Amino acid sequence: MYLIGELAKQCNVTSDTLRFYEKNGLLVPLGRSSSGYRLYNDDNLAQIRFILKAKQLGLALDEIQELLAIRLEATKHSCAEVKAITQSKLNIIDEKIAQLTDIRLALKSINDACCGHVDEDASHCSILSALAELEEKKD
Repeated sequence: MYLIGELAKQCNVTSDTLRFYEKNGLLVPLGRSSSGYRLYNDDNLAQIRFILKAKQLGLALDEIQELLAIRLEATKHSCAEVKAITQSKLNIIDEKIAQLTDIRLALKSINDACCGHVDEDASHCSILSALAELEEKKD
């Protein structure tokens, strides 16, 4: 059995993090001690480690909650359900990567076009001009 502080230490998180997970339905304490302290067991420890790993992979709390629910009743769910959650996240990440790639290419283009001379004032800076042109095109 673990008290909240002990479990937090085992997982390298704060007690507030565990309370947050509990508040959001991701963690259910085993019960309470006679003095009212939350009690946790090794299953809770495994569950926190699962949550932390899922967070490292970029999964949102609602996605983690869905995965935890499937994990608790794994025989009532298919592997395809789990894969659909991770595939959806991959699709979102791929979209973000594509957007960031476009932004990087545009920024690199205007950056490379700038002479960057220290002795010249910025009144004729090609970066400022390019950004102004982009703003004019939006309007």
